[in-house]
Amino acid sequence: MGMHSKATSVRTRALVAAGLVGLGALGSVGAAVGTAQAEAPRPVVIDGTPCTGAPRACVDLDEKQAWLIENGEIVRGPVAITSGGDDTPTPRGNHKVQWKNKDHHSSEFDDAPMPYAVFFAEGGIAFHEGSTESRSAGCIRMDEDDASAFYDFLQVGDGVQVR
Repeated sequence: MGMHSKATSVRTRALVAAGLVGLGALGSVGAAVGTAQAEAPRPVVIDGTPCTGAPRACVDLDEKQAWLIENGEIVRGPVAITSGGDDTPTPRGNHKVQWKNKDHHSSEFDDAPMPYAVFFAEGGIAFHEGSTESRSAGCIRMDEDDASAFYDFLQVGDGVQVR
């Protein structure tokens, strides 16, 4: 046994006695886990949309389009939408369907009709039938056929991404 081997052996016995054997290996495992996390793949963008992951509805405010998605595949869309204006923007981010009402009327805007309302964000923000010619007060408006399809397809708890 050479000089280096004796020194290593003495150091190993000292680590065993102190209960620290394997510390270097654990440090390596920790480093490997940290590296694996750092190299985790980015979420996959759903083809044809700006959304990622597993939302059931996707909205692109800049392009004024929305989609319904099942298992990462578009099942309806893009459909034309209008959204909130500068004073009443539609909130971007990840949301969940909170509740639905097929024949909803706004308590905030003089009992205005909001057919096929699917509420997904705080402040009464919903998908619903309405004019796509002007800005809304934050809701996502679409024509009757598309609003009806969104109402039928989306269920409470479903993910909605607004980009």
